[in-house]
Amino acid sequence: MSVLIRNKTKHKEYEPYYPLLEEYFAKTLKTCGVKREASISLTLVGSIKMHRLNREYRGIDSTTDVLSFAINDGEEIELPEEVEYELGDIFINVDRVKSQAAAYGHSEKREFLFLFIHGVLHCLGYDHMTKEQEDEMFGLQHKILGDRK
Repeated sequence: MSVLIRNKTKHKEYEPYYPLLEEYFAKTLKTCGVKREASISLTLVGSIKMHRLNREYRGIDSTTDVLSFAINDGEEIELPEEVEYELGDIFINVDRVKSQAAAYGHSEKREFLFLFIHGVLHCLGYDHMTKEQEDEMFGLQHKILGDRK
């Protein structure tokens, strides 16, 4: 399991959490029944860059907290077992990590990990367009995170 991390911001306060990302990536894959080696890319950005990405790729002219771009986008891809499965790319808005942690009354660490898990789940094909999907996806996030504060 591997998580490739790129920090495109001046924020360094999330670096102590980087080792936890591989742990939670592995836990997410296990919880979702993925049995093969996999990798994912995580890029940390600020609100301005996230706004641009959201506008360009989703047609939404505002910033957001996390964006995910799945490589297979719901299609089954046959790969030899020895080939690491690339899930896709996640972008986390570090400005929103701060503001949402304060708004929800929990730590930035929890919010950072929650958004990462959210992005991984999207790359695995989970969504929250309906109430049932939202309950399933957010239930998985809480289970994987263990409601860590």
